[in-house]
Amino acid sequence: MRKYLVCAVLILSAVLLVCTASCDKVTTEKLYRHGAVVRSDRIAGEIGLQTLKAGGNAVDAACATAMALAVSYPTAGNLGGGGFALVYSAKAGKVEFLDFRETAPASVTAAMYLDSSGKVNRDKATVGPLSAGTPGTVAGLYEMHHKYGKLPWNELVLPARYLADTGFAVSDFLAGMLLSNKSDLEKFPSTASIFFPAGKPLSSGNRLVQPDLARTLGLIEEQGRDGFYLGENAQKIAAFSASTGGTITENDLRDYQPKWREPIHFQFQKLDIYAPGLPSSGGVVMAEIMKTLALFDLSRFEPKSPGYMHLFVEAARRAYADREEYLGDPGFVRDYTGQLLDDSYIATRARSIDTTKASVSEEIQPGIAKDHPEPTQTTHLVVSDADGNIVSLTYTLNLEFGSKAVVPDAGFFLNNEMDDFAIAPGQANAFGLAGGQPNVIAPGKRMLSSMSPTIILKNNRPYLALGSPGGSKIITAVAQTILNYAVFGMPISRAVAAPRFHHQWMPDAVYVEKGGYEPKVLTNLIGKGHTVEERAPYCEVMALQFSMDGLYATGAADPRGPGCVLGY
Repeated sequence: MRKYLVCAVLILSAVLLVCTASCDKVTTEKLYRHGAVVRSDRIAGEIGLQTLKAGGNAVDAACATAMALAVSYPTAGNLGGGGFALVYSAKAGKVEFLDFRETAPASVTAAMYLDSSGKVNRDKATVGPLSAGTPGTVAGLYEMHHKYGKLPWNELVLPARYLADTGFAVSDFLAGMLLSNKSDLEKFPSTASIFFPAGKPLSSGNRLVQPDLARTLGLIEEQGRDGFYLGENAQKIAAFSASTGGTITENDLRDYQPKWREPIHFQFQKLDIYAPGLPSSGGVVMAEIMKTLALFDLSRFEPKSPGYMHLFVEAARRAYADREEYLGDPGFVRDYTGQLLDDSYIATRARSIDTTKASVSEEIQPGIAKDHPEPTQTTHLVVSDADGNIVSLTYTLNLEFGSKAVVPDAGFFLNNEMDDFAIAPGQANAFGLAGGQPNVIAPGKRMLSSMSPTIILKNNRPYLALGSPGGSKIITAVAQTILNYAVFGMPISRAVAAPRFHHQWMPDAVYVEKGGYEPKVLTNLIGKGHTVEERAPYCEVMALQFSMDGLYATGAADPRGPGCVLGY
């Protein structure tokens, strides 16, 4: 093992003994030549930065950061969830897409989540092991490292194991999340014993030590993916699942595989934008929105103008309608991506937009002929290194703390991703998305996602990398950040911080961040026929912007959350 990395871990751990997980906001944009990490959690970000300084590349740092987040950011950082990553290889000059989304266990059926009247029992779909899909995170990180990593795998897991074993001071953010989720978390003794040691949630400044999680990380450190998917840990997951009404078995874990897929690639102005393809809807929906907007003269508008907001909403309305009708796991249903992103189809959809009044969502129909040959909490990180490699990675447990259930003696939360399937026709999930036939439950199937890790090139050089948590709002938050920066000329910090608005076809309402827009703007939108609802600030975009040569990075962490930018 490399002595300098061990030294870095020991130094970092000493620092963690006297600091909390909070992070000062970056108020000036700094240039980093050797590497940068943008994360919600400073502890994990520091581990990623130390990995870069120890000679690791962007993939190494992303893996080390993600492993550390499973310890320090349990609301969304995870071993028991799944996600997507985009990797830009400077040497190959290309972007690749890794899908490590969770899968439905072999014995699951939609009927498991329905009550006697045929309605979705939301507790069954979101709380407890029955709500969990087969995890993909560890397999995904291990696969990404196998293909692109530079440092030995065990050195990337070591900092997370050490952090779990020695502990850290609970942040204000984590203490607040534990308190707000208390009623569900305390249902599970394995969860309560960690986060409610005296019968009440840990408070800010309390020390959180996780020996069970440290042992699990030790297995992953020594055995790679097999330390999670086989043997002792797999037995613990399967036994807990069986004893609590869940469906994950040792066979489900053994058979899980991440998949390298083609990313969505589309051009907007002079930018080459890469985003995840199915089973994420993020790339398809974002491409539909932005390709539609490209057919209008956006230079006439300001980012807070009702004219721009109206056009964006109408483009989003149509794209999200297509999401419900056409999108699902391409291993199970027909992939309509090519038709949905075809220029002539986009032009047809654009022509249906009235620039003076709102459409009615119920009247928006699917735009392509269809046949049926049947074959909330998320986290994002962006990393770059001195050689110009980039990782944009989003992974999740779904809602905060996932299923709320920690695997006994293993120390990690299981996800509640089964709720992302279309469990019953017309019944929305926790994010208000109903989903359609392509996203119905089937054994081994990947549930549709909105995660949108994105990498953008300009003149074949890195230009922007970003992503966000936020459920169905992820797509519009990422798209608006890109437009703020590339079209409206905002500095990256302002582009990330700017007020947001959202529309997802159903429910037929424009969500605007409270206090972000002048009353006259909202009045104008209402005058065009939109239903406008003010909401609390949402999403937490993390972004890296690059210099013209693609080597110097400037980071921006969303002020809506505890994010930070670290680099050197």
